[in-house]
Amino acid sequence: MAGLFEGVRVVGAGQTQYEKRSPKSVQRLLYEASAAALNDAGLPWSAVDGLAVTCFLLPPDNVATVAEHLGIEARFLFQGLYGGASGVIGMAHAARAIRDGSCDVAICAAADAFDVAAHNETLDHFNGSVKEYMSPQGFGGANGMFALHTRLYMERHGATREDFGRFCIGLRENALRNPNALFKQPLTMEAYLTAKQIADPLRLYDCVMPCVGGDAIVLVSEKIAATLDGPSIRILAAEEIHNFPANDAYTVPGGWSGLSERLYARAGTRPDKMDFAQLYDDYPVMAFVQLEGLGFCEPGTAHEFVREIDITTEGNLPINTGGGQLSAGQAGASGGMIGLYEGVTQLLGRAGERQIRDARRGLVSGYGMVAYGRGLCSSAAILERVE
Repeated sequence: MAGLFEGVRVVGAGQTQYEKRSPKSVQRLLYEASAAALNDAGLPWSAVDGLAVTCFLLPPDNVATVAEHLGIEARFLFQGLYGGASGVIGMAHAARAIRDGSCDVAICAAADAFDVAAHNETLDHFNGSVKEYMSPQGFGGANGMFALHTRLYMERHGATREDFGRFCIGLRENALRNPNALFKQPLTMEAYLTAKQIADPLRLYDCVMPCVGGDAIVLVSEKIAATLDGPSIRILAAEEIHNFPANDAYTVPGGWSGLSERLYARAGTRPDKMDFAQLYDDYPVMAFVQLEGLGFCEPGTAHEFVREIDITTEGNLPINTGGGQLSAGQAGASGGMIGLYEGVTQLLGRAGERQIRDARRGLVSGYGMVAYGRGLCSSAAILERVE
């Protein structure tokens, strides 16, 4: 079943500078991330004939006008409408287009130019259910919603704030090896536990830092990959699921348990064979839910799991090796691409001081489109290095 993406390779990754503020437009950010990815792959702009874009601030423009802006004569276009799940989904759609001969070289890119105020304003009108039923009640944005998920997880399973703290501290340690991460200082347990309260039980370091930036990867046909220097990456499997479980907004806040069996069966592998996991970490509780839903540990035990493993780049299960959104920053919709950027960079052996030794296979996940009580869209992919 791993042949679903046969004949397709990922050959490059690029990232803009992550900044708290910048005058750059989202079109400029998409250009910079894409140009960096093409340079990493060793390909010219003239080779590109496919484009997948995700950006919350793009309207009234769309992926077609971005192609015009970038000078791409495109045979394949995709616009991500699934929030932070869109990066993995866009990669999968682009891979199918290349496999089927619809294009030969595709850029998958995401970017946004957010500060805290713009982030909160966008969330207040994110979709109909949020706009009509949640914002008028003063729901506190995503922080308020995921505070409830965090409290529920603690009460159901016995997790403590120290358990979430261990996760955040591990990500910060990874971020200190990443020159593009926004957070530059180590995080201690005391600093984590006593940080400013945001929405009980969430405090400052449980929440992402909205920022300005973009990320991109490049996919090509196997024929083109053979003309390039260095290793490439195959997509062993990629899955998406939406509104899982249907008609039940309270069971779990994500859908990975609904896709993981297919994901591993199609990839021909299992969780304990992953050299890393790049999880969508908008809040620590969501990383815990993913660890469980994606089979790294049993349901309700992620807090115990992170007590036993080392999630740093030197550990037995490196997670979010660049610091993730919690310590590198969340550039809006690019929160769904930062994990793909990092996973590709690790597998190509270009991660510098944070490089995992002998990284050959890893998992990347996405999550997004927060609506009434949860995110509706979940995705995951398994990637493998090819010499």
